[in-house]
Amino acid sequence: MPTSDADIELVRDLVARIPRGSVSTYGDIAAAAGLSTPRTVGWIMRVDSADLPWHRVIGASGRPTAHLAARQLRLLAEEGVPIRDDRVDLKAARFRFSEHR
Repeated sequence: MPTSDADIELVRDLVARIPRGSVSTYGDIAAAAGLSTPRTVGWIMRVDSADLPWHRVIGASGRPTAHLAARQLRLLAEEGVPIRDDRVDLKAARFRFSEHR
């Protein structure tokens, strides 16, 4: 099923709602948007996230995006996100959409 404009706008809205000092995973965003796979969120972030806090979206392992790791970790650290061994502490920093409706 192709990704609709409504799907893209919903993902953009969800990413924009992640507060400073918090992160969300691609899977968290996919679940909140009702998408079947986190890969769709990754695609949307790759093509349409320049004006969003893209750095607050990470993989489920807590590791940043490989090709942007240094920049992403720096931006997250500046916001006070706890980072250990180049990995975000998801227990401490994860934003849960279901808790903030």
